[in-house]
Amino acid sequence: MALRFVEPVAEVYEFPLTIRHLLDGVVAKTGDRKIVYRDQSSYGYGEFVERIGRLASLLENAGATQGMTVAVMDWDSHRYLEAYFAVPMFGAVLQTVNIRLPAAQIAYTLQHAKAEIMIVHRDFFPMVEAILPTLPDVKAVIAIMDGDAGALPEWAIGEYEALSAEASPDFPFQDFDENAVATTSYTTGTTGNPKGVCFTHRQLVLHTLAAVAPFGASTGAPSMGYDDVYMPLTPMFHVHAWGAPYMATLLGLKQVYPGRYEPELICRLRMDHHITYSHCVPTILEMVLRAAEQIGADLTGWKMTIGGAALTKALCAKARQLGMEVGAGYGMSETAPMIAKAFSPTGQPPASEDEILSMLTASGIPTPMVSARIVDEDMNDVPHDGTTRGELVLRAPWLTRCYTGDTAASKALWRGGWMHTQDIATIDALGQIRIRDRLKDVIKSGGEWIDSIQLEELVASADGVAEAAVVAIPDAKWGERPLAVVVAQPGTALTLEAVNRPVEAAIAEGAITRYAKLDRYELIDQLPRTSVGKIDKKVLRARFDKGQP
Repeated sequence: MALRFVEPVAEVYEFPLTIRHLLDGVVAKTGDRKIVYRDQSSYGYGEFVERIGRLASLLENAGATQGMTVAVMDWDSHRYLEAYFAVPMFGAVLQTVNIRLPAAQIAYTLQHAKAEIMIVHRDFFPMVEAILPTLPDVKAVIAIMDGDAGALPEWAIGEYEALSAEASPDFPFQDFDENAVATTSYTTGTTGNPKGVCFTHRQLVLHTLAAVAPFGASTGAPSMGYDDVYMPLTPMFHVHAWGAPYMATLLGLKQVYPGRYEPELICRLRMDHHITYSHCVPTILEMVLRAAEQIGADLTGWKMTIGGAALTKALCAKARQLGMEVGAGYGMSETAPMIAKAFSPTGQPPASEDEILSMLTASGIPTPMVSARIVDEDMNDVPHDGTTRGELVLRAPWLTRCYTGDTAASKALWRGGWMHTQDIATIDALGQIRIRDRLKDVIKSGGEWIDSIQLEELVASADGVAEAAVVAIPDAKWGERPLAVVVAQPGTALTLEAVNRPVEAAIAEGAITRYAKLDRYELIDQLPRTSVGKIDKKVLRARFDKGQP
């Protein structure tokens, strides 16, 4: 028999999954909830919707057309949130520019994306002025003065707020194909130029709905619900701030945007606005914990999802001791990004603190509509026993379909019809994913595989260690040996014996191979970071492979 379909009715509204429809009904259900920017701006959802219309009108006045790329260079702000909606609702493509990249790479991403209109915060004026001559496609630059009364740069067509105030709030947004591209951004790799990833309206709407779903599915994890107050601590240029601004807007939450990250201001905003849910990388969590201790801020009840790098048990425990509810999440730039979310046990009998920490620091249970497999090099499934390791491969309706303009990398990404994460992982009988290492970071020593992430967590738990990274260095006898690069706690004199103590304990318990015992470690003042806050291991490998002290 052939497939059956519903008979068409002329007046039925064919509902496209476009970002515009995330706003449906939002004003009616938000009451007096506000969207706040630092201590500078606050307005309700009715004005928010008007400002979205004004921004769309502004862009049209500046020469924008459907399909054009509009690039934004700003801190986490209400303006960025407006662009999250107005640009794709207009039918243009929002490029969220990674402002932490070197100027040459920023110029490359703007050229590659063919950006024609730029919206730029005054902090980035010097950089933009330097690279504009290399950007022939740019037709207009809109300046964000952010309260500064200084003169506009001569290359700007006007100031964001002034142009917005003059523009009409009644932009006639239209429905269009949900498969139109909504956003584009660039992910940095170990070599070469950044790779472009893009997402359609349909993908982002499905990601928003699926990412909201597990937040109400368990009381045993950091969750976002209708009664929460939301503040992002992940840059809005980084994979849509993990999709959370779309989720918060869909739910009609009070939202607080901190601008440029300043630890004391973040803690003050948390207290003044009673922030209940945020998300960030471990580095930002550490920064917040230090600032809170210094100024005596109360963090009790602050829920936070941690991603971008492994959440260690030590950091999770410290946050919990200060009253926070933290748990890991997993995703990538290519996955929009939410793939999995950690949950702690809530049933009987009561779990021990170590069991709770173990589950909260796992990569988590896949979100709805995510299919996850662990495979060997030939794409054969390996057992879901929590022990057997393989590469994590994925399917979900919101995964990026390609690297823009890079056919070879796109084919490698989707080899065998599954997205290859290049993460080594295990899956247990409950479906819980635990990332064990990156393919490029795993260490092979004397025929034994050593997980750098597991070894890092052990070293980080040693007395006197503030932070640690583990990389492979060449060894004539063993092929590779692990090297721990360590940041010491203030006033601490570390020794190899002290750094190895938790490693030796894990070896004695059979938790890690004996080849993981360290022959040496290097002391460093600060670990190098990538533009999104991850430890930059390629920098460490290059530095210490060459024998630099």
